[in-house]
Amino acid sequence: MNSIQRILMAITLLLSVTIAGAQIKNATTETVKIYGNCGMCKTTIETAGNLKKVAKVEWNKDTKMATLTYDATKTSQDEILKRIALAGYDNDKFLAPDAVYDTLHGCCQYEREAKVAVSTTIKMESAATENHANHNSHSDSTAIKPPVDTKLKVVFDTYFLLKDALVKTDAKAAASAAKDALTALNAVRMGELAMDVHLVWMKEMSGLMAGAKSISETQDIKRQREFFISFSKSMYELIKVSKYETPVYLQFCPMANGGKGANWLSKENVIKNPYYGSQMMTCGKTIETIQ
Repeated sequence: MNSIQRILMAITLLLSVTIAGAQIKNATTETVKIYGNCGMCKTTIETAGNLKKVAKVEWNKDTKMATLTYDATKTSQDEILKRIALAGYDNDKFLAPDAVYDTLHGCCQYEREAKVAVSTTIKMESAATENHANHNSHSDSTAIKPPVDTKLKVVFDTYFLLKDALVKTDAKAAASAAKDALTALNAVRMGELAMDVHLVWMKEMSGLMAGAKSISETQDIKRQREFFISFSKSMYELIKVSKYETPVYLQFCPMANGGKGANWLSKENVIKNPYYGSQMMTCGKTIETIQ
């Protein structure tokens, strides 16, 4: 590469960072190392790290260096790098899960030089998981249950309030609870979640947000109950991996969803059907206990 090409590349990089910074408020720009090999890696790394109007990642496959431009009031370097690690790419702070790295295309499986630089956060999460497993292996009665993330607990609590409002066929209260659920979901800092919870959060987050928003924007109880079906599916996936402070019951009504059946979550084993309320209050059964 001659000097003119180097200058043009530098100008292009500077322009791209400047444009990204102009689109992102409170822009902070940092440079970090992210391991990878090729153009396919570049696409995956940048897609995992980018968040519209919040974070922009530019990765160079030759230097393995990435320029992060982000709104520091809405995200952080750790959150961006953790998303990239979860997509299969080691970096200076976080290692990709082995199972995810193993699924990368052959040309993308880089030398894992960062293995010795595993972050304290990941070590602590691994240790917590191992300790929990060890306690469980001794005895269910002596198992120590890890605390529920405070902000996730608020999410779950607003879900139960929403469910109770649907049981009472109170559309106004359901819309209000859904609005509170949306606020609680937006307050979750995914970079602070344990790795296994983070993986589920990334998968279910958009569905949870859409469900809460849809329920909050209507006071048609029939529509609210329709949106509650998929909302409950996503909430089940999240609460199953992160747990709750008390047992949670997955319950099923065979009549809901046009006879296809639908699930919901409850803190009580007694059936109180949110899809029919007083019309068929006890229709359903508990099919799983999460504890």
